[in-house]
Amino acid sequence: MDIISKREGPRPEDVRAKRLISENAGTIRKLADQISNGGYSRMQQEQARRNQVPQPEGLLIHSMAGPAKPVEPEPYLRVSLNGRVVLADRISGKQLQLLGEFRNRSGARVFVLATEANGFLSPVSEEIRQALCQFDNAAFDPAEPEQQIAQKFGEALGLVDAQHSPQCASDTQSEKGQGLPEDDSSELL
Repeated sequence: MDIISKREGPRPEDVRAKRLISENAGTIRKLADQISNGGYSRMQQEQARRNQVPQPEGLLIHSMAGPAKPVEPEPYLRVSLNGRVVLADRISGKQLQLLGEFRNRSGARVFVLATEANGFLSPVSEEIRQALCQFDNAAFDPAEPEQQIAQKFGEALGLVDAQHSPQCASDTQSEKGQGLPEDDSSELL
């Protein structure tokens, strides 16, 4: 029976081969250039040129990134077509916080606040819960436009003055709130 175990360090034949190549590197380079008609040296020079870091001296550099974005988000309320009420960033359009959703219960449109008790995985903060607790499990008229609902929630959170109407994403939607244009005529016949 033969027992083969791994040795520490490289094998002796690998050490001898590396030493032979390093001692004869000049001769190997000359032979490679002779065989490739100078192509080996040109390839090495091109590779060294590609690996160099570009130098900005004498160059005109124009930043195409655009203006810097503000760090602070500009929150607004959005009621989506699927009934989710979210706090979103007006600048990026990204959702900042899910506040709750509208659910149909016995034919009524009921708002459910995003809390652990209502089964949401990411509940709202205590401050938001206190501000919106009056709307939790409250019934809303199904015909009430999303803009008016967003106005009520915005007033409760202190995002909207009671006298001013919000500029929501639903401004482009019709009174029906279906995202359809005011004119129902079709251009395609």
